[in-house]
Amino acid sequence: MSILKKHAILEKNVTLLAVFAFLVVTIGGLVQIVPLFYLENTIEDVEGMRPYTPLELAGREVYLREGCYVCHSQMIRPMRDEVERYGHYSLAAESRYDHPFQWGSKRTGPDLARVGDRYSDEWHVDHLRNPQSVVPVSVMPKYGYLEKRMLDENAGLASGMLAAADIGDIMKTNKLIGVPYTDEMIENAESDFMAQIDPDGDYDGLLERYGESINIRNFDGQPGISEADALIAYLQMLGTLVDFSTFTPDAHR
Repeated sequence: MSILKKHAILEKNVTLLAVFAFLVVTIGGLVQIVPLFYLENTIEDVEGMRPYTPLELAGREVYLREGCYVCHSQMIRPMRDEVERYGHYSLAAESRYDHPFQWGSKRTGPDLARVGDRYSDEWHVDHLRNPQSVVPVSVMPKYGYLEKRMLDENAGLASGMLAAADIGDIMKTNKLIGVPYTDEMIENAESDFMAQIDPDGDYDGLLERYGESINIRNFDGQPGISEADALIAYLQMLGTLVDFSTFTPDAHR
């Protein structure tokens, strides 16, 4: 009872309650923050991670513009039901080049952290044109118009549309905030952008700069490079860069 009486003193004295609340929050904050100053890196380096290719980066810009993140998260939590449904839990390293990250806070649709290579390009095209044709209960609106918005035309950002010539500037901006794009990557942004869509073209430079784990094909099956191509290229690489059959978490983190 004596403890309850002492606690009642805090409840009845606003100033005293505020002081003790401040002390508790301060101590709790220090316990969480101080250890971070002694870590060289809070994100574990994971083999396979790379910056987005120019086409994938353009697809991510379309993804953001269309608000896909409002209904789809990209973060699988380390809980049994999540892992069994979506795959291996998300790693911090998988979001290290995302500005902003796409963890999300709501799932009207499924999590997309491991959607890459789960469905065919044709499935994605049908899904964008008419989501209910492949998922009858879906409430997702139609995005078929993305096939008609061409990225290889010189539309420009001022019109609300991306163009191949814009991607180098977007890469430069990402470089300023820590994404490791090299000068060579930026100089070849437009040519690499075009190369990823053409399996019969010269894409050796693209592979040399970004590695072998690149999907190179006409994603929407239509002539030219559309926003649908870029969006599908982005979706098809999500969750595919890390080989989880050989991945071992760093025990020291």
